[in-house]
Amino acid sequence: MEDIPAGLRLCRASGWNQLEDDWRVFLTSPGSGGFLAEKDGRAVGSVTFLRYDSFAWIAMMLVDPQERGTGIGTQLMNQALLALKDATCIGLDATPSGELLYRRFSFVNDYNLARYKSVVEPARFGTPSGKARRMDAADLPDVLRRDRDTFGADRSELLASLFRRAPECAWIADDGYTFGRPGHLCHQLGPVVAGDCDTARTLVTHCCAPLAGRRFAIDAPQLDPEWRGWLKSVGFEEERPFVRMFRRGDTRPGAPARQYAITGPEFA
Repeated sequence: MEDIPAGLRLCRASGWNQLEDDWRVFLTSPGSGGFLAEKDGRAVGSVTFLRYDSFAWIAMMLVDPQERGTGIGTQLMNQALLALKDATCIGLDATPSGELLYRRFSFVNDYNLARYKSVVEPARFGTPSGKARRMDAADLPDVLRRDRDTFGADRSELLASLFRRAPECAWIADDGYTFGRPGHLCHQLGPVVAGDCDTARTLVTHCCAPLAGRRFAIDAPQLDPEWRGWLKSVGFEEERPFVRMFRRGDTRPGAPARQYAITGPEFA
């Protein structure tokens, strides 16, 4: 836990959104962890990993802007992959600048995503329609059971922590649910899981409409043009692309078509 301030400094230097609570997930989840690269007594790079059953996720690849291009990222990836040598599937989300590095480690593109941001204006969402309600603690066991099928692994500890951190962002419908969390620059809305675009819209509308003035980011797979069009219609603007990658030969877990927004590149 004493290394969290160093991780946060790297986040701020790169303009990333994570808070201390996000870093704690990597250090408290069973089988998970991370590595710091140091130079002259200061942290100049980081990488973390999470284990969801036999599925592993690599994240928080950060290198001090003044140290980029010196091989620190390569060293960190070597350490992360060594720690995950028994994982049956390893994934990550790559920025355009990081994609080349991951390709050198036999990661291949699976599908594209984009980050969308907006300051909530309730009038753009209109009156919430469709059946959705605020999630309560009694709903969690059923939601977590359903999520194992959609995500392809057990991430119940993560989702339960999101429910505690931002209960106002946790909503449930007959065929979907959503969570969220605070961040340094904006709130992150996700995952948004739904059986169809209408349900996803209903969940996000019910969540966002009461939160006027709050700035949200949504990281959306680029799989459903209707969904992307609706996000833009309610004020979300595309900020940057990134790509989901898996190690060559690994079988992708879960059902991406039901995941209208991911939890974030740090958590998958």
